[in-house]
Amino acid sequence: MKTSDEPLRVTVFASGRGSNLEAILKNINAGKVNARIVAVISNNSKAGALELAGKNNIPAYHISQKQYTDEHLFSDALLKVLQQHNTQLIALAGYMKKIPLPVIRAFKDRILNIHPALLPSFGGHGLYGHFVHEAVLNYGCKISGATVHIVDEDYDTGPPVCQQCVPVLENDTPDTLAARVLAVEHEIFSQAIQLFAQGRVQVKGRRVIIADR
Repeated sequence: MKTSDEPLRVTVFASGRGSNLEAILKNINAGKVNARIVAVISNNSKAGALELAGKNNIPAYHISQKQYTDEHLFSDALLKVLQQHNTQLIALAGYMKKIPLPVIRAFKDRILNIHPALLPSFGGHGLYGHFVHEAVLNYGCKISGATVHIVDEDYDTGPPVCQQCVPVLENDTPDTLAARVLAVEHEIFSQAIQLFAQGRVQVKGRRVIIADR
């Protein structure tokens, strides 16, 4: 559990335009999150998140499995950057690749992922982004939402830290539902990071216990 008043050192992994990264930065700059984004890593050289990092003077790295002959070298490259920046927490903000096991084990209970549904529903391999919202609507759900969870060794199976509901409206499309869920993602991801920054998070098995202030 973190107890120092120093900003939590966070490395963000992202594959896309970086809307969650942008929201985290805004909340940091507004004084709502006692953290510092020390690096941004993307598997996609054209990711908007890398451009956003550059605009904010944050070290940005394109590191992809395709650049390495085996996963061990890929893991070593990720760990080198994480250690270089003294990373204390990893935030997966729309990162579309599975984190290698050596990284998960090196940062046990210190990797957060945001998922656009109320886990354990509508999670797992292949359920991301647009596909999640399509599945929610096809099932006929009345509520959806977003989950920030700790990353373990499988897809979307780690214990939740924060969850928030979003109503599903009768005339929703995957895009309209996605927009409302994304707004909630932007709120609760920063909330979860702040809980870690305050040293209030304890993980006991499948339970994430939030200590009082």
